[in-house]
Amino acid sequence: MKHDDVTGAPSSCFMSSCSAAYNRGMNTVEFGRTGFRVSRLGFGAAPIGFLGTERDRVGVILNTLLDNGVNLIDTAASYPGAEEVIRQTVGHRRGEFVLVSKCGQKVGHVPGTAWSAELITQTVEASLKRLGTDVIDVMLLHSCDLATLRKGEALGALVKAREAGKIRFAGYSGDNEAGAYAAGLADIAVIETSVSFVDQNNIDVVLPVTVEKNVGVLAKRPIGNSCWRDLSEFKGIYPGYVKPYIERFGKMGMTPESVGFDGDWAELALRFTLSLAGMHTAIIGTTNPENARANILAAERGALPVEVVGRIREAFNCAGGGEWKGLQ
Repeated sequence: MKHDDVTGAPSSCFMSSCSAAYNRGMNTVEFGRTGFRVSRLGFGAAPIGFLGTERDRVGVILNTLLDNGVNLIDTAASYPGAEEVIRQTVGHRRGEFVLVSKCGQKVGHVPGTAWSAELITQTVEASLKRLGTDVIDVMLLHSCDLATLRKGEALGALVKAREAGKIRFAGYSGDNEAGAYAAGLADIAVIETSVSFVDQNNIDVVLPVTVEKNVGVLAKRPIGNSCWRDLSEFKGIYPGYVKPYIERFGKMGMTPESVGFDGDWAELALRFTLSLAGMHTAIIGTTNPENARANILAAERGALPVEVVGRIREAFNCAGGGEWKGLQ
């Protein structure tokens, strides 16, 4: 598919094919300058990949989300088996969701070195096959450092893939100064960045640039990896991964009641992230269908009261002392 301009605007026929999803249930917002409307809640496929979630269970989760108007699915070449299981379970519903994947890291036997044009080009082709689609709506560079971004080879490969109709938009997944730099680049239409009540640096560093440039924004880890849970409850790769979140949570010393919220941690965390100016979609990774349903209900309750958001911001700033960077 060719593009109307450098932003890679999707064709009107594609937008029409997704209209049923946009009008079903959940509130949607304009996704930056992409032309898409996306649900406030999206699905992140990392846990189903890294935890090897059984296919039928994934099917229940994904179809439940789509049935309730969630219309964005985020995955990556580096999430083991995730692209394949998305194709197997909801590939027949491809016209109902915005499909996001990521590339750039060395995965498997794809030729080329990390962040090289060769590797990115080959990864795009492999992802198209694994996902069973002719085009990926958004392909993100998967958290390369600032020096790699400035070099330009990695993004240049995505621009060529966009021009060839393999992807609709190029974007970047990352944080802090690299995220802010990427958001300011003309060819970057989407940013995925870490934002949660225990990870607020990108609110001040990245989101002002995305708002100025009208860039679509996905919040990764929007509930802080459920850091109110005990470390012993996490499996697979996750104990080491969530430890810094749990440490921050302990230092913040807040409770839902202390910030004036009458509800549980999961709802408070999700609604905090969705309350932020410039935030479009929060992607939740879950292997539990009941959690998926609870997340839908929480997202539909909308933004938190301004004073609750303010208290959460204050708790973070007091505990972190301005030194807590975005967790990568």
